[in-house]
Amino acid sequence: MPSPHVMNTYTRLPAAFTHGEGAWLFDEAGKRYLDALSGIAVSTLGHNHPRLVETISAQAGKVLHTSNLYRIPLQERLADRLAEISGMEEVFFCNSGLEANEAAIKLARFYGHKRKGVDLPTIIVMEHAFHGRSLATLSATANRKAQAGFEPLVPGFLRVPYKDMDAIRHVAARSHGVVAVMLEVLQGEGGVHLVDESYLRELRALCDVQGWLLICDEVQCGVGRTGKWFGWQHAGIRPDVMTLAKGLGSGVPIGACVAAGRAAGLFQPGSHASTFGGNPLASAAALTTLDVVAGEKLLDNAARAGDAIRAGFADALAGVPGVADIRGRGLMIGIELDRPCGELVARALEAGLLINVTAGNVIRLLPPLIFSDGDTRTLVEGLAPLIRDFLSQ
Repeated sequence: MPSPHVMNTYTRLPAAFTHGEGAWLFDEAGKRYLDALSGIAVSTLGHNHPRLVETISAQAGKVLHTSNLYRIPLQERLADRLAEISGMEEVFFCNSGLEANEAAIKLARFYGHKRKGVDLPTIIVMEHAFHGRSLATLSATANRKAQAGFEPLVPGFLRVPYKDMDAIRHVAARSHGVVAVMLEVLQGEGGVHLVDESYLRELRALCDVQGWLLICDEVQCGVGRTGKWFGWQHAGIRPDVMTLAKGLGSGVPIGACVAAGRAAGLFQPGSHASTFGGNPLASAAALTTLDVVAGEKLLDNAARAGDAIRAGFADALAGVPGVADIRGRGLMIGIELDRPCGELVARALEAGLLINVTAGNVIRLLPPLIFSDGDTRTLVEGLAPLIRDFLSQ
């Protein structure tokens, strides 16, 4: 039975897992489940990857934590690696996506005060966005259900429709306090919406003209999930600020706020801090994650497996009334139905499949980057009939 002492912040499904192997998890009764959610885009390398297990075990036998009062060589190596693959300049390490986004918001406001002379800096954010549940990131989030009961929200955010350049140009012509634009290149919680590459390029150009920071929230879509290290790389641009978390440590909590250009060099000692951020254990796990993604060519696998999954569902669900769209990029996939479909999560669990539903009517699939051809077939052949049966009711 679930413990009554765990605060009731989740509607938990009736399953508890004891161990995993690759893309599979096993529950207390020994039943196995294909993990097409990877802990909500966290388990980049799947479960029980030998390199990651070896790294964590070895580091646990050395030192887990020393604090950022001292140099942490593993953290320095990780920062160098992130700078290398992103072309960006400096990294602040924290523990989660909302902390990374909180750091980005603070960085943008600091930029507004220090470099732009703006007394009340404003950040443009998007409809359907989800940036976290702290008071500042919740205020940047466009989810009224998540915000309800936590007012007053933090001011300093101006919301526009996603992928609408005219709306941003309208703001640029009429607002003098804007210092940044913040967006997810591929929205997750909002319904797996993908931004156009041309839009990103136009947005980068407009930010340059206006002297704004471009902040890309890559918490869910970063670290190879889209088939490139970061989603913005598909458009051939570079943001001023990027946030990472989830898949960076393959299950070991770590987040990062990465800065470049006009956003670099702003924070100084005392500007921001994190006790646990980038500690030896988390940094070692993240370094191994990046090494394995590169060494096992998991960027290519994410692109290939994602294409196969979307094509498989397009074929299996062709002509089925109620299927509105199948979209995404790499291993971040949404199947939109024309009605609420939350009950499919429990049906899939019973069938041995771990999935998620977001925005009420979008089946969200976030498989680990090690997903194989066999895993893809199992997912499509197992989930498509459940969708057809649900829509036929």
